[in-house]
Amino acid sequence: MTRVPRMVTATLAALALTAVAPGWAQAAPGAPPSAADRMSGTLPGGIADAPPVDPGGALPQGWRTAGSGTDRELVWVAPRPVPVGGARVEFHSGDRLIGRPLADDDQRTFRLRLDGARIGDGSDLRAVAAGRRLDAAGERGPAGRRSPAPLPPAASLAAADPVNGVDPGKPGPYRTVTGEYRLPPVKLPGFPEPVEMLGTVVGPRNATGTRPLVLFLHGRHYTCYSDQGGEDLAWPCPAGTKPVPSHQGYRHDQRLLASQGYVTVSVAANGINAQDDAAEDGGAQARSSLVRQHLARWAAWAADRKKAPPAVRAVSPADPGRTLLVGHSRGGEGVNRAALDSLTRPPADQDGHRGPVRWNIRGTVLIGPTLFGRNPVPDVPSMTVLPGCDGDVQDLQGQFFADDTRGVGRGAALHSTVYMVGANHNFFNTEWTPGQAQAPAQDDFYAGDPRDRVCAPGTRTRLTAKQQQTAGSTYIAAATRLFVAGDDRVRPLLDGTGRRAPSAGPARVLSHAVGGHRTPFVLPDAAPKVTGGRLCAQVSADRAAACLPQGTVGASPHFTPWVGPNEPGRHAVALRWRKPGAATRMTPARPVSVAGAKALALRVIVPPNTTGTLLDVAVADSSGRRAVLGRVRVDGLPGTDRTTAHWAREVRVPLSAAVRAGVDPKKLTSLELVPRTASGSAWLMDAWGWRPGTPAARPAALPRVDLGRITVKEGDFGSRTYRLPARVLGQGSGQVRVFVTDPVTERVTSKVVTVRAGRAPEVSITVKGDTRYGYDQGHHVFVKGVRGAVTGAYSGGVTVENDDPLPTFTVTPVADRVTEGGELVWKVSMSAPADAHLSADLAVEPPGGAPELSTLDVSPGWLDLYFGVSPAPERPFSSVHDGPRLWADFPVGAREALVSVPTVTDAVAEPEESLRLRLLTYDENGEPVGGPEFTGTVRDGS
Repeated sequence: MTRVPRMVTATLAALALTAVAPGWAQAAPGAPPSAADRMSGTLPGGIADAPPVDPGGALPQGWRTAGSGTDRELVWVAPRPVPVGGARVEFHSGDRLIGRPLADDDQRTFRLRLDGARIGDGSDLRAVAAGRRLDAAGERGPAGRRSPAPLPPAASLAAADPVNGVDPGKPGPYRTVTGEYRLPPVKLPGFPEPVEMLGTVVGPRNATGTRPLVLFLHGRHYTCYSDQGGEDLAWPCPAGTKPVPSHQGYRHDQRLLASQGYVTVSVAANGINAQDDAAEDGGAQARSSLVRQHLARWAAWAADRKKAPPAVRAVSPADPGRTLLVGHSRGGEGVNRAALDSLTRPPADQDGHRGPVRWNIRGTVLIGPTLFGRNPVPDVPSMTVLPGCDGDVQDLQGQFFADDTRGVGRGAALHSTVYMVGANHNFFNTEWTPGQAQAPAQDDFYAGDPRDRVCAPGTRTRLTAKQQQTAGSTYIAAATRLFVAGDDRVRPLLDGTGRRAPSAGPARVLSHAVGGHRTPFVLPDAAPKVTGGRLCAQVSADRAAACLPQGTVGASPHFTPWVGPNEPGRHAVALRWRKPGAATRMTPARPVSVAGAKALALRVIVPPNTTGTLLDVAVADSSGRRAVLGRVRVDGLPGTDRTTAHWAREVRVPLSAAVRAGVDPKKLTSLELVPRTASGSAWLMDAWGWRPGTPAARPAALPRVDLGRITVKEGDFGSRTYRLPARVLGQGSGQVRVFVTDPVTERVTSKVVTVRAGRAPEVSITVKGDTRYGYDQGHHVFVKGVRGAVTGAYSGGVTVENDDPLPTFTVTPVADRVTEGGELVWKVSMSAPADAHLSADLAVEPPGGAPELSTLDVSPGWLDLYFGVSPAPERPFSSVHDGPRLWADFPVGAREALVSVPTVTDAVAEPEESLRLRLLTYDENGEPVGGPEFTGTVRDGS
């Protein structure tokens, strides 16, 4: 049985998305500052970010450190268990990412082996998941306050949209049948335990011909439960527990699709969920391998139905050549990777399926998905559902399944984003929904906190579980009908046209899209000239340059950071006005043609809870002719500080006015937005020439980049240069942006490079040898597609192993016999200087039969700063808390440090009292080993 590992090193071997700008922490962590330094308010050697003292008043509530030296770890204990979900838990120091911890079995205790990471003075430690603060100081939301703005009237949202001509949520004519198959488990690279091959099949009973195949993949959730209500994250499930049937939670979606003539299967992934926490990519490659293992079986059964399991033979024959993949949470990222891997094979050492590809992915549906790798498949159509009340993947990082396809592929594939007001993360799956699930389940939005004005159960903006599931089924069916059946009549539900489906009930569902029949006009990422407004950075450490002003309530899924506090090439246009008529003009680098377009489509963000923002839209051509195309109204989404509601609404204006004014659509030179409301703010994501219809998407095997990792020895002298291992497969050439982190300065640099098959990004890392002990250093590299190229294994790097021995420590008494009021002092010496911030631990032990120094005999201020406790009630010093230790702190290059215990005078006559210390060393497993003892004696001064 495999359980979640208990700690992970603080390297950025895998990345998650956060709502703050992350950095990299690879310098030596060191040990807590000495008592004297703490009392003086300074840190030894001027090191401003040495780690804090062990548990006590120096760290925020719930935080502590444990271990010593290379085995030192940062521990956070949550006030209550953190539900297992798609988002990855991260430790931050302010806005800087320290690393990603692993959870103990209790899902409350999270441990991060520091291994060179700096954590600052500890005062601003934060536990974060997808931008949401988890620790007690911030569990109420990112901004810690409620939005003062009133909610918009319901009529301003999609409830007022016209009804679409075709309703995809209506059941079809076919009778359905349900069954399940179980195959031998499969072994996946990097996972100790085999993963189950289990699928729930729902399909039409007697539909004619072969039927399209729809495969569902659930996300990350608890894997096991007991009838007494307990949950576990283990695989195989321990005795007395049984697997959580997460794969059965989409049967309502499957039944609707089956009635419409589709064969569906929902596959189990508990074996991945229990083992993916330490995977570099969060398990995306493993999930892809699992999906393709199932598709390979379905392709074989299509060729010979006699070999298919009974549940498969009971439904109409499936056609894997017309396959749609549906993924929820991390399952969304998994099916995206499966679509990529079906076009271009991943490296053999990473892949769990090496057979032929005998299926064709026509599209993907991604529900509240993660996208840790920022690597959507650009030429496979997609629909992404963003739940407005998502309490798990709260930053709605799935937005990048649309945004990050712009300019990468051919541009014909439609990438739709659907924002479902009032939906949470879990309730799309009935097995994650209270009252419907067999295992324990909960509302992921802050456990259904009744205080939130948008997402609390019972508010007019929050959907019930049944309403959410019905709306989800309707839009899954819409995407299936468009991508697989090619029925363009449902496109207006998905592409920003502003239509609604009656079957979705009261759900307010909004959409926008990129790709399809769109011609790029103004893309802020291309840095057009902007007058009247400003070209803003989606991610920037410079608050003045950032798109969202400091103090903004709520976040934007479009502006979610990825690999650093600054990300070149990501822009929007910010508008801010205090009176009508303050025009903002955007001028591309060269004239643009939108010939053949019927309208201009713009994606515009306005602040949540605002209504009635009016903008006139005008264009000009190279001859100077100008035309006002029309006026648009943009309303904000319902939002609070807990939601990610700065989301772009799609608005359109016809181009007919430009034709009447003589403006040449083949030579457009500028776009103007002119506010007509008294004051306000807005952000333009992009502008496109638009025409109706859905073009055929032709998936292409673009050049694919997969990064690797190597580990090298530091060496004793000289410099060596190592090249980052990277592979490029596929056809043609393209461009990617490569990000490289410096392990000492934490600076992230990036550049755009050209790749083609056999020509990988050239990243060289120079390693300097020395003979001084230091921690391992990680030079981390990330890559994302820019134009004509895609990425699989998006992170890699060079780890430089220290090959010098840890210095030894000796202890010499300086003042080990003092009169009360004096200070016991020992000098700790290190045999050689080190390039790491180190500490020596001195365990406090009872002095045998001699009278022991008590808590009332030492300085109260020192006791509080060092251990976070008060002197009263009086107790032996060795019992100040469980396993007390003193330590000597050695900044980089230091060889000597003092350990002191300040005592106090009193009027009580008492015998000599003793304090016994033992120098601790550590074995190769990080376990403390007792060393020599030292005794201090305090004489009575009365």
